[in-house]
Amino acid sequence: MARPLRTYISGEYGQVHVRIATPEHPTAPPLYCAHQSPKNGREFERFMMEASRDRIVVAPDYPGYGMSDAPPRESDATIQLYARALWQVADHFGHAKVDVFGNHTGGKVATEMARQRPERIRGIVMVSAAILTDAERALFTDYFAPIPLDTAGTRFTTMWRRIVEVRGPNQTLEHLSESFLMNLMGGEAYEWGHAAAFSYGKPFEDALRELPHRLTIINPTDSLTEATRRAAALLRNGEVLEMPHWGYGFMDTDVKAAVACVLGALDRS
Repeated sequence: MARPLRTYISGEYGQVHVRIATPEHPTAPPLYCAHQSPKNGREFERFMMEASRDRIVVAPDYPGYGMSDAPPRESDATIQLYARALWQVADHFGHAKVDVFGNHTGGKVATEMARQRPERIRGIVMVSAAILTDAERALFTDYFAPIPLDTAGTRFTTMWRRIVEVRGPNQTLEHLSESFLMNLMGGEAYEWGHAAAFSYGKPFEDALRELPHRLTIINPTDSLTEATRRAAALLRNGEVLEMPHWGYGFMDTDVKAAVACVLGALDRS
């Protein structure tokens, strides 16, 4: 078990901020954690401490999130960019072959990493899979449209209300406030990641059908529960794990079980 330390590397658009937990004697492949939108690598901190007993665990912030520099335009913020950023981190640390754990948007980043450098991926685990109908994609795109700043604080009251509405089992107010803080760190680009994820629909479905890597999808009770079940029919090599007792924030509220689930799935890769 290792406490995550923080550092920066050089990326395409400036610095990429990285959390890395390094045990004294790692024996398993490094595990890269890809975050959801509009969060950052901080969402994995408790998970990282528990998961780093026998492996290095790395959680970068995508360009534009957390403390990583943003690309100049929204059109530059793509799933492909986020995957390249994680490979730049892996190259920097000399990690030749890795496992990947992606949360929501991070699941798409994980599959794109495997498309870009398939020989360097061992296994993939993701939380939820957005296999959306056109109507659902339009609904989510509208829901996650950026809210302009105003003196009434509409953006921030809406953020907080939504975080509370989807509150997972046993999430405390402290957990919710951490989630809110991560949203704020995205600044004016806070919804670029959702837009990138929604535009990556077909490449994601193609990846599920084509990638030879073992791919495990954890399906908690959240906004993508039904959409995630559709992934089972697409998977070339893998499974959907139904975890209805988990919801948003389970990596904080059920840390040991979350780590056991993820590492157990990777060990079957």
